[in-house]
Amino acid sequence: MLSAGAIGEFFEVGFLLLPGLYDPAELACAREAFARLEARARTLPGPAVVDGALFVVHRPAPEDFKIERIVWCGAVEQELAALGRVSKLVTPVAELLGGPELDHIINQAHLKRPGDGVEFHFHQDSYHRRYGTQLFTDVNGRGSFVQALTALDDMGPDNGGLWLVPRSNQLGHIPTHDGRLPDGVFKREEARPVELAAGDTLLLGPFTVHGSGPNRGATQRRLFINGFCCPGANRREYPGAGTGFRLRAWGNAA
Repeated sequence: MLSAGAIGEFFEVGFLLLPGLYDPAELACAREAFARLEARARTLPGPAVVDGALFVVHRPAPEDFKIERIVWCGAVEQELAALGRVSKLVTPVAELLGGPELDHIINQAHLKRPGDGVEFHFHQDSYHRRYGTQLFTDVNGRGSFVQALTALDDMGPDNGGLWLVPRSNQLGHIPTHDGRLPDGVFKREEARPVELAAGDTLLLGPFTVHGSGPNRGATQRRLFINGFCCPGANRREYPGAGTGFRLRAWGNAA
């Protein structure tokens, strides 16, 4: 259970660290699944849906290959679907969302190899959830969405790690046409690098501004991402997940 202080911190600064959430055996299982996903991705000429998962891969030339993300990776590797729903993750997320029931809508594999050039501009997850449209409603008045990012490798700024802007969540949802935040709407100079050890999980609110640069280091950066929303919030159809899978963090089964 999260303390009242931890919940308050999440809504004050926009994120919360759960150190060492996944144990070595779980990490080994996830890494093996990621390796199989990468091997499958390397057989594809470009973006493709395979067994219910969307592989967003780019191969502009035979020798030039990168994986941007694998959407609903648990459709191909069921262990990853299960690892995204473990009680020790789902329970604190449900506490932040404000109730025992929640919908699992994001289950992604992000793989950055040294020199592959994969990067993500500063953004809010609220854009990707389709805030401001008929596809998403903030039913709890506090964002109604929590994203969990679990490091499978030690992560820092050298190997394409995350940067985030503390308290940028206080800006609320910033409308944008393509996800790129307009100049001047947040203080880029306040962005801070996030250092995660393998097994650590970072919980992010939907309005927290964050991004990541390319992997310029010597080690890979694998990130396992799961996202959850309040029941009734989401109406967007996601590859492999539809409008989401209903979970219950505590109490009797729904």
